[in-house]
Amino acid sequence: MSNTDSAPAATAPAGFTAVQDGKVLRITITKPKRKNAIDYDTMVALGDTFLAAAENRSVRAIVLTGAGDDFCTGADLVASPGEAQRGITSDMVMDAANRLVRAVVDAPVPVVARIKGAAAGVGVGIALAADLVYASEDSYLLLAFINIGLMPDGGAAALVAAAAGRPLAAEMALLGERLPASAGKRAGLFTAVLPDDELDAAVEAAVAKLAAGPRRALELTKKALNQATLTALDAALAAEKTGQSELLASPDFREGATAMLTKRKPVFAD
Repeated sequence: MSNTDSAPAATAPAGFTAVQDGKVLRITITKPKRKNAIDYDTMVALGDTFLAAAENRSVRAIVLTGAGDDFCTGADLVASPGEAQRGITSDMVMDAANRLVRAVVDAPVPVVARIKGAAAGVGVGIALAADLVYASEDSYLLLAFINIGLMPDGGAAALVAAAAGRPLAAEMALLGERLPASAGKRAGLFTAVLPDDELDAAVEAAVAKLAAGPRRALELTKKALNQATLTALDAALAAEKTGQSELLASPDFREGATAMLTKRKPVFAD
């Protein structure tokens, strides 16, 4: 992965909004028609936004959410052919995703994820990179990579295991089935799971307390927690990049992606 603060320039609309509300930066992925699936440009621009927020001393908390009914359903496969025509390689996409997840983890202020509907694919890594994760009762996590011949990325190998342990991480990654919010809460993946009409109030209560808190103490507390629990994140990001780059060029992925887009069951090679 790349740990640099720069990435190849994005050329398409960012696909999200970032609005500072007092001491709170509110970032919303705004692609509800695509279930907030994100393309390369959005990953780069989101990473830029988190890195810029790290330098903004007036920000005490960041809220990350998705517009509409879903948080983020992962990488936008529909955008992939156009990205390839622009010379954007799978390695570049992986670097952009890794850079974004690392920027969320390394943000010097707490990041609060507000989850409705699906957090899938790289959306799982982005969500669990946050410090506090509030989810609605109808939400779920889904590492469906295996269903299209890929492996989890976005740091999910480390982020799920750090919170819930290896058995659940293996179940999610190898079986590729939905994990309902209630099960995610029991496993320690969510801060709270609430009825839909109580979600925003819970998020805002937490954000208000963070915004009134001591910035340096928040920063050092977050840093200590991450150093104690996410020691394997960089290794996971690197392994995911190597493995995913191989798999993205494989016949199994071509079959899996085609099957998904045409709504049929994939037939993988023997």
